[in-house]
Amino acid sequence: MAATERDKRDAERIEILGDLQAEVMVFQPMAIKELSSMGAQVETAFPLHLDSLHDLRLTLGDRSVVVKGRVVHCSISDMDQELVLYRSGIEFVEPSGPVHGVISAFVEAIKDGRRAL
Repeated sequence: MAATERDKRDAERIEILGDLQAEVMVFQPMAIKELSSMGAQVETAFPLHLDSLHDLRLTLGDRSVVVKGRVVHCSISDMDQELVLYRSGIEFVEPSGPVHGVISAFVEAIKDGRRAL
């Protein structure tokens, strides 16, 4: 490595001689099937691991929020020759006051709209 590349780093890197595992978080689309101020039921093309934590980006009308959620259950909901769909229950974990407010307002707006029908 050239000296100029080395000078750009803020911290020294060391080579890992043993086995050190990591995971990458990638945003994947999911369908929200049910929503409450406390959590959601989602459908994905991949299983979610029980008790795993995920950052969920929710677009709720004209507002978008990010909330941390814990997977409380996951099971196969549909299956055909080429596709398996999974339903998972997500419990929101300590959402901030503003995030909780946006989610609650969205849920209430849907309920109010249905009452008007």
